[in-house]
Formats: sequence, C-alpha cells, structure tokens
Amino acid sequence: MLSTLLAADPEGTTEVINPLIPALPDIIWSAVCFAIILAFFIWKFLPAIKKTLDERAEAIEGGIKKAEIAQAEAAAALAQYTDQLAEGRAEAAKIRDQARQDATAIGNEVREQAAADAARIVANAQTTIEAERQSAIVSLRAEVGSLAIDLASGVIGQSLSDDKKAASLVDQFLADLESDEKSKAAK
Repeated sequence: MLSTLLAADPEGTTEVINPLIPALPDIIWSAVCFAIILAFFIWKFLPAIKKTLDERAEAIEGGIKKAEIAQAEAAAALAQYTDQLAEGRAEAAKIRDQARQDATAIGNEVREQAAADAARIVANAQTTIEAERQSAIVSLRAEVGSLAIDLASGVIGQSLSDDKKAASLVDQFLADLESDEKSKAAK
C-alpha cells in the first residue's frame, strides 16, 4: 500500500503523507469553529447550568435546614413525651398506693364491723339462750312439780290438793337437788 501512495505522487517526491494528521488549514478552521462554539456555550448555556445548580444547592441546603429543625422539634417532643410519661407513671404509682391504703382501711373497717356484729350477735344469742333456759327451768319446775305431786299422791294414797303446800314442797325438793348437784360439782 505504501508503494501505491508513493506511485500516486505526481511530483515524485518521496514524502510520506499520514492520513491521521489533518492538514494545517483544516486544523485552523476547526480551531476557529471550536472557539465560536465554546464562546456560545459559555455565553448561553453555562449561566443556565450554573443557575440550575445554584437552585438545587439552595433546595438541598433548605431541605437540610428543614430536616435539622424537624429533628430538633422531634427531639423536643420526645423529651416532652418522656417527661409526661414519667409524670404519668409517678401519678399511677401514687394512685395505686392510695388504692392499697384505701383497700386496707376498708378491709380493717369491714373486719371491725364484722367483729362488732359478731359480738352483738353472740351477746343477743347468749341473752336469748339464757332467757330460753330460764323459761325452760320455770316450765320444767312446774311440770316436775305437778308430776311429783301426782306421784306423791299415788304413793301416799292421799290427794295433795293444796297448791301452796305442794308448791313449797316441790321448791324445797328442787332446792335440795340443786344443792346436791353443786356439792358434787365442787368435789
């Protein structure tokens, strides 16, 4: 291929032409066109790009400031919430303690009232029992007396119709029985 390039040279010089390096007039015209395009780009597009980049930087800085403010507000709200939560827990503890104290006081009051009611019921029951006992003793004395008089009348063969005499005899008999029981209980 080199021989064809050399053969095509009409002047017969043996100077080798490099196809990758352009000629000097082409380089000059290309440099002028590049300078014109570069000047137009710097004059028209660079300010617009710079303006867009500045707006984005301001938006980012504003977003960062807003985020910092929001973060500070969130931290303040968290601190306030934590304080309120601690106050709520302290108040709940006070309420629980007060409820325990009230429950203890109510329990003691109920126990005292129950003990008083129980004592009153026992006293009433003892009074009733004593009254019933006395009533039974009087009733039994009268019945035992009448049975004793009937028995004595049958044994003696005479009628003991005198109520005063019969009553005194029965009372004396019962008193003797009671004294015998007391003397046996004392031994």
